[in-house]
Amino acid sequence: MIIYTYPVKTAFTERDVEMIEPHFSIKPLKFTDSPVKLPFYFVWQALQLLFYLPKTTHYLCFFAGYHSYLPVIFGKLFRKKVFIQCGGTDAMNMPAINYGNYRKNILRQFTEYSFRNCTKILPVAEGLVKQNYQYSPLIPHAQGLKNLIPGLKTPIKVIHNGFSSEFWKDFGFERNPQTYITVATGISKTNRAVIKGIDLIEELAERYPEATFTVVGDSAYKTDLPNIKVLGKLSQKELHNLYNKHRFYLQLSMSEGFPNALAEAMLSGCIPIGSAVGAIPEIIGDTGFILEKKDTAALIKLVDAANLSDWKTLRLLAPLRVKTHYDYEDRKNALLQVFR
Repeated sequence: MIIYTYPVKTAFTERDVEMIEPHFSIKPLKFTDSPVKLPFYFVWQALQLLFYLPKTTHYLCFFAGYHSYLPVIFGKLFRKKVFIQCGGTDAMNMPAINYGNYRKNILRQFTEYSFRNCTKILPVAEGLVKQNYQYSPLIPHAQGLKNLIPGLKTPIKVIHNGFSSEFWKDFGFERNPQTYITVATGISKTNRAVIKGIDLIEELAERYPEATFTVVGDSAYKTDLPNIKVLGKLSQKELHNLYNKHRFYLQLSMSEGFPNALAEAMLSGCIPIGSAVGAIPEIIGDTGFILEKKDTAALIKLVDAANLSDWKTLRLLAPLRVKTHYDYEDRKNALLQVFR
């Protein structure tokens, strides 16, 4: 049995279970992202790990942090392999925007211990291994596991996220020209909105009053601009339908590992406009537009260029790029191979 731990349940943790479950017995054990609940969850997780120990063959964690600490210890004590999927915040140190595990001393220690002592690290993007961050002057240049954990010797294998082109597809509907969509959770918190680039979307909406902007993921987010429509969390089917009503997808984050929504939107025929962080430029390639620096004037020029582009061709190229490089079956096979 594979014990799969993570701080919060997400679409990508559910997708991992969907990939693994037909081939191996897997037991998801959700932890918590609430600091107040940490003591209780450490005790609860220890009891769960002890209960399932006789049947456990491997431990799998999404992100490193508090929730990966005990599985790593159990793995060392009972000689069971522990794999940690590095997803983003666990490879970043961005105190200026209150983001990244390494800005807090205790969380940094738990994260570093987990990565140093697990069997193998499975980042979802190469940029999480090592990167020279240049997007914003507020952020230290040295990011990624090898920059933040000196002398890290744990084996690393990058396994990109993968997406089903059978589900995510372009319906071929006519789409209004200046329609933009982004997906981001937790943005009713100011620092989270900045991390996800919602401040730039607000500036774009003010600059282009004739355009419409849809922000999905947090119904508590408030805006004074009439051309920004805010929606809460949606089902995959609802999100898919919504992508097919927009021409452009915005991913203007200050930090990302591998943004799932970007790839899903591209498969659905949205033309991507993204920031030069994490795997975003790699995902977009030559099928969209990249903002090299966090600068409103540069973003406006980029959006103007996008509106004047050969969008019909880009609409065909964006899904093809994701199908070619980030296929569902490719991730599934790579992930399953880890446990064989």
